[in-house]
Amino acid sequence: MTDSAIKNGNNNIENNNLKSVDGLSQYLKSQAGSREGRAIPPLDKWHPTNIDNIDIVIKANGEWWHEGTLMTRQSLVSLFASILWTEKNSAGESEYYLKTPVQMLRITVEDAPLLINDVGVVVEEGVNWLEFTTTTGDVVRLDKAHNITLTEYQPAESPSDQAQVRPYMPVRNGLNALIGRNAFYHLTELGELSEQAGETILTLQSGGETYMVSVPSNTAD
Repeated sequence: MTDSAIKNGNNNIENNNLKSVDGLSQYLKSQAGSREGRAIPPLDKWHPTNIDNIDIVIKANGEWWHEGTLMTRQSLVSLFASILWTEKNSAGESEYYLKTPVQMLRITVEDAPLLINDVGVVVEEGVNWLEFTTTTGDVVRLDKAHNITLTEYQPAESPSDQAQVRPYMPVRNGLNALIGRNAFYHLTELGELSEQAGETILTLQSGGETYMVSVPSNTAD
């Protein structure tokens, strides 16, 4: 990104444009440069010092809401998802942002910032891989760096209810994706289920490696 582009970005901040969905969208499109398709920008090389808030919530079911209204433009959601960033605060908790070279906008994430809604098998040089796709266009394969883990999720609106055990995968830049219910059910069809020590175990093959996952009794919605 050129100095003039950053200067223009700073001017946008002074005009408070980046705190609006339309302003942020126009800024990202104008700075896309030669990136093709949905390439993820080099977020790790951006070090903005200006931090503010924007009223965007990523719900536990993967929906994006802005100022209490569901964001229905999938192209816009995917664009914003490409600049998702996470950092730990002083309490060791994850905070989430939409990150640009000139500003980070803090958002609210109820559970995971990404949602996997599709899984399939791809063959590369005679090797089968399990490939996962998020609702916002990320594609990741099951391997040692992108394994499936189970974590309890407690909805904030029902703290007295029993916590749900949900399956997740790391995707990029410290961001995890929840594996949605339908995708996980399809995953059980692609693998082998067995009973071990009172647990249902899902055995998966990907990239020539074997992965074993305990199947939660209540997968995600």
